[in-house]
Amino acid sequence: MTDTQPATFTLPDGFEISHDASRIDAARVHRWLSTDAYWAMGRAREHQDRAMAGSLNFGVYEAASGEQVAYARVVTDHATFAWLCDVYVDRAVRGKNVGTALVAAVRDHLEPFGLRRIMLATHDAHGVYEKAGFAPLAEPGHWMMLSLR
Repeated sequence: MTDTQPATFTLPDGFEISHDASRIDAARVHRWLSTDAYWAMGRAREHQDRAMAGSLNFGVYEAASGEQVAYARVVTDHATFAWLCDVYVDRAVRGKNVGTALVAAVRDHLEPFGLRRIMLATHDAHGVYEKAGFAPLAEPGHWMMLSLR
């Protein structure tokens, strides 16, 4: 693996990834994020639904049952920039390469757009994202944020 060609990861047998928004179990995603994700604790269902409606949504599903076991969404202009967020893997399938494979699949899906960068923020999953080619900001002092809440 080089900096220009991050590794591709495959899902374990019995799982599949889709970016078909109609397959997303919105109630399950909201429950995961609003009760078990430090960045979205208490997020209202209405806000989650609006966020999903304005984003590219990705799900990982058990192939046999169709049950959703992971989620990620991307906010993008499809030309220059993307923000990867709300990445969540059900606790029952963590440690099975589902999260790493999901992040790599999102990266690969976005590659044809010719984006300049894909950004994300994490407190605790740096290793997952590094496997897919992400790295800490080279010059974090160049970035700014306006916090509205």
